[in-house]
Amino acid sequence: MDNNKIRIGLFGFGVVGQGIYQVIKKAPNAHAEIRRICVRDINKPRSVEIPAGLLTDNADEILHADDIDLIVEVIDNAEASYRIVSSALRRGIPVVSGNKAMIARHLPELIELQRRHDTALLYDASSCGSIPVIRNLEEYYDNDLLLEVKGILNGSSNYILSRVFDHGESYSDALAKAQALGFAESDPTFDIEGFDSLFKLVIITVHALGVYVSPDDIFTYGISSIHDSDIRYAREKRVKIKLVAQVAKVGNGCFTMFVMPEFVRSNKYIYSVDDEYNGVVVRGECYDRQFMFGKGAGSLPTASSILSDIMARRHDYRYEYKKMHYLDRPSYTTDITLRIYVRYRTTPVLDILPFSKIHEQYISDDSCYVIGDILLSELIARRPQLAANDIFIANTSTFFEHLD
Repeated sequence: MDNNKIRIGLFGFGVVGQGIYQVIKKAPNAHAEIRRICVRDINKPRSVEIPAGLLTDNADEILHADDIDLIVEVIDNAEASYRIVSSALRRGIPVVSGNKAMIARHLPELIELQRRHDTALLYDASSCGSIPVIRNLEEYYDNDLLLEVKGILNGSSNYILSRVFDHGESYSDALAKAQALGFAESDPTFDIEGFDSLFKLVIITVHALGVYVSPDDIFTYGISSIHDSDIRYAREKRVKIKLVAQVAKVGNGCFTMFVMPEFVRSNKYIYSVDDEYNGVVVRGECYDRQFMFGKGAGSLPTASSILSDIMARRHDYRYEYKKMHYLDRPSYTTDITLRIYVRYRTTPVLDILPFSKIHEQYISDDSCYVIGDILLSELIARRPQLAANDIFIANTSTFFEHLD
């Protein structure tokens, strides 16, 4: 890239897209200019004023333009995102994307397209907003010493749980407030069911361990069925419930990964990660723990990460996926035993879940719970039964205590 401005074709002009437009205007040393913006509806009212003629509803006006050096894609439709990104890469145009669902579903193919067409796809904004997790995993943790990446990867669910545990609000009130503030969508399923965290974890794992695992093969459980009795139990134990994603080496050349609520004690870094913030703990053999903290969502925090990737492209930066070329990469396993808390009312949990050992059990007319040991593979196999509305599951993190 020469000293002239990098010319950008932007796809999507919603909350994040408008944030990108504002951030670029505030950063003259980025030497970046948005030449065209592709949107679904040109006539839709927008809060950010832009020059007339900048908008188009024809993707080809950007993808086939001679005056575009870089595609920035921040639309919320994964299928459309894939078509745009893959088309750009095939034409040799570098891309910056923030669509974690699309990237997590198609990452092996996208890596191959980058290699075949000698171009680059950057996506730090897809994982944890303003926190530069991917770049750090690529450059600083590019060795065998990394053992675990664990954290709060979704700001919406964390905001809700923070209102519950730090402000004494009910789950329903906290959810409504998150929606009113724009932290959660009118349909919050993507966030509160753990899918947003799941897709981020898939991407992180590729850069942390060099292995791609399909989202369909990973146990994911959210917070939508949390009940007052679960909150009361956590408070009695002086812990908080957080929606946690983690990938960890577990010995014998294997690693495991999952997303689920967890009882977090006050001596853990992520205990104090509140509101819409994200927090990521990286643990390694020789450096113990390192902690990254920052806003994980929102227009300007995400846009700042997009800007960082735009600046990186000025210097021809690209991910090298170094660990994917290791000869001895770890294998994904679900053959590990977790100690989980399961709250239920009428669903016959003890008939559904084959616990190898039960440590605690409580039965009442209003709600019951059991704490027991079970294989992660058994939880995956029984995902349909565990979707019952009267069930809530949380990890006690006992399995990983010997790793701490």
